[in-house]
Amino acid sequence: MLQVCLNGARSPREHFHLPVRPEDLAKAATAAVAAGATDIHLHPKTPDGADSTDPHPVAAALRAVRAAVPGTPVGIPTATWSTPDTSSRVRDIRAWTVLPEHATVDWHEPGADEIAAALLQRGIAVDAGIHSGTDGERHLARSPHRNRITRMLAKVTDPTTSGAAATAEALLDRLHPARAPILLHGEAGGAWPVLAVAARRGFAARIGLEDTLLLPDGRVAEDNAELVTAAKHLLSGRTR
Repeated sequence: MLQVCLNGARSPREHFHLPVRPEDLAKAATAAVAAGATDIHLHPKTPDGADSTDPHPVAAALRAVRAAVPGTPVGIPTATWSTPDTSSRVRDIRAWTVLPEHATVDWHEPGADEIAAALLQRGIAVDAGIHSGTDGERHLARSPHRNRITRMLAKVTDPTTSGAAATAEALLDRLHPARAPILLHGEAGGAWPVLAVAARRGFAARIGLEDTLLLPDGRVAEDNAELVTAAKHLLSGRTR
């Protein structure tokens, strides 16, 4: 599986083709799926570009993307940066009128169990976000929901090209034996080295403007579709 992460907690000022509005997310999703992405992760945003778990931007983003790429699973985050208060996020989740196929719960954050419970009650699959440099896997091991997660989203937070691959291997060692299938991804300078680890180890992978703005050769990517195309080449053992 190759997931595309369309925007992330970024501002449109960071990239000229960062999708924020529902219609832009739909256009970006269409191009990314055509390039080979099989799953979508996106951050619903308010009109001013702020991440949100409010039912209105969530519904608008999901409706637009589903209409553009019907049948492609779509997931969203539930992290504290969008809505810091746990009870507010739980209230938002219970009020969602359009549901994602899956949502990420970062298990090193406070309130992870409550967020997971709210998602599972709505029938939404839970991806367990486990970040390097945190004790997320220990919190997950103690969680009453530990056997109900759909996927482990293993995130390497080392942003360096020189160290990210080793950090990825260490994180995978900590997660062994895994409770669920692993999707491995990195960020910034570590995005491509970590994707290479995922390819070599046979794990699902992720790429997109949330994780990196650059292609493997250091050029700024035109859009998410160009990043997906580069990832497909790497995953198939070819070079650009």
